[in-house]
This record gives sequence, structure tokens and C-alpha cells, in this order.
Amino acid sequence: MGLISLIWGIAGMVFMVLALIPLLGWANWIVIPFAVVGAIIAAIGILFTSKANNGRAKAGLLLNGIVIVVGIVRLGIGGGVI
Repeated sequence: MGLISLIWGIAGMVFMVLALIPLLGWANWIVIPFAVVGAIIAAIGILFTSKANNGRAKAGLLLNGIVIVVGIVRLGIGGGVI
């Protein structure tokens, strides 16, 4: 689960960077739910792995959290959230 969440977080970051390009802000409506699913996978990975082996899941949770926050801020700045 940790590796899946890490890969999910990296993919979310790539899509987030693309969504920062002007006129592609609508992509944040896709990126945010994508990152939420990744964060849920990471949380499950943290719960069901030992403390010594959950570093990847924690990194995936952090990456997905960053994507969610930046996506919401970008939507707020661009007027996508009314």
C-alpha cells in the first residue's frame, strides 16, 4: 500500500504542476479527488504496516496532502470555487 500511495502521490504532483498552467485550472477538479483517493490509500497503508515499514505510505500521504492543498488554493485564486 505504501508504494502504491507513493506512486499515486507522484502522479498527483505531476498532474498538479500541469494544472498550474494558465487555462488548465479546470484540471484541479480532477486532481483533487485523485489526490484524496491517494491519501486514503496512504492512510490505510499507515494503519496496516509496521512502524518500521510505513515510510513510503507517510511520504505518499504527504505528497497527496500537498496536492490537495495546492489544488484548493489554485481553485480559490482562479475563481473555481464560488
